[in-house]
Amino acid sequence: MQTIHTLSNGIRILHIHRELPVAYIGVAIDVGTRDEQADENGMAHFVEHMMFKGTKRRRPYQIINYLESVGGQMDAYTTKEDTYVYSVLPVEYSERAIELMADLVLNSTFPESELEKERLVVLDEIDSYKDTPSELIFDEFDEKLFRGQSIGRPILGTENSLESFDSARMKSFTDRCYTANRILLFALGSMSEDWLVRKVEKYFSSASGWSSRAAQSIIPFAFSHTVEKDTNQVHCIIGTSTPQQVSPERYKMVLLNNILGGPNMSSLLNMAVREKYGYCYTIESSLTGYTDTGVWTLYFGCDERNFEKAHRLSLKCLERICENQLSDHVLAVAKRQLRGQVLISRQNVESYILGISKTVLHNEPLRSSEDILAEIDTYTSESIMSTAQSMFSDLSTLIYK
Repeated sequence: MQTIHTLSNGIRILHIHRELPVAYIGVAIDVGTRDEQADENGMAHFVEHMMFKGTKRRRPYQIINYLESVGGQMDAYTTKEDTYVYSVLPVEYSERAIELMADLVLNSTFPESELEKERLVVLDEIDSYKDTPSELIFDEFDEKLFRGQSIGRPILGTENSLESFDSARMKSFTDRCYTANRILLFALGSMSEDWLVRKVEKYFSSASGWSSRAAQSIIPFAFSHTVEKDTNQVHCIIGTSTPQQVSPERYKMVLLNNILGGPNMSSLLNMAVREKYGYCYTIESSLTGYTDTGVWTLYFGCDERNFEKAHRLSLKCLERICENQLSDHVLAVAKRQLRGQVLISRQNVESYILGISKTVLHNEPLRSSEDILAEIDTYTSESIMSTAQSMFSDLSTLIYK
């Protein structure tokens, strides 16, 4: 059972009661790469790093030690649309986590003495991406698909943009974006809702302001591009933009992705390209959803002598699913797989609370497992083929070779 409470200053609280010996407590902020101005690329991610480098009350080692000293763990990450700081710890120390989250989000000072060290850390993170073409190619695909638009920019930023960041600019960014209405405190554990609301009111009362993401017209660009790189393998992405996260087509797209190249070893692409012919070690497809658009990608890496065959066979798999209805057996198996994934995802506590908090953060409707499973039951071979034809009508390609 989940409840949502809004404080007078606009901060929202998501409470999920579970009788567990530990609590999952965190802050989700509706701020990411898409909120950066053109000269701020990487700012949201860098702010997330610098939160842990000092507040008005704490030095870095005090931040690190505050939850670890009671057996807790803390993590953080940034996406194109969100920033997360969250923890898991013994439930009796829940107030400690709430207080620390408030201090990090509302009182970070971004000390200049720590800034240069953390800049080197993020630059090293960028370099690690450059050394991993199987990851770098996804960032470059987004940049080309949404060229000139904030959603296409890399989350980590660039060397040039990072060099321009200082404490004043970071404070200006958080003042502009970290307003109360864009902050969600989420908690899953045995604490009562009343207790949680009182503690959040106590520690987050200084939060204020209202802001929203500037309206953005998303325009995807189809392209076919080859980049010469000194790599041992050829890397390839075939992909396209898709409807947004809450589209009525969402679970049809997930089912279609599962059939093609999702997490299942029995996927069409894996069986046709890897298992039957051994053209490549890795071939997979994935869906990423945003509030107003999405991205579907098919990725594979292979030896150069097998590239043309793997590429041609991958496209044939897409053509096949667009031109031929699924058999009753294949559709039944795909439905069972997706039902199982939905149920299993609800049992992984950490992924469940992070997923549902994202839904609440973006004011999307909460759906029960029963509702989702009932929808999946209604899918037909005709409707899946129609979704495939719509998704794969305008494909783009990026190749590293």
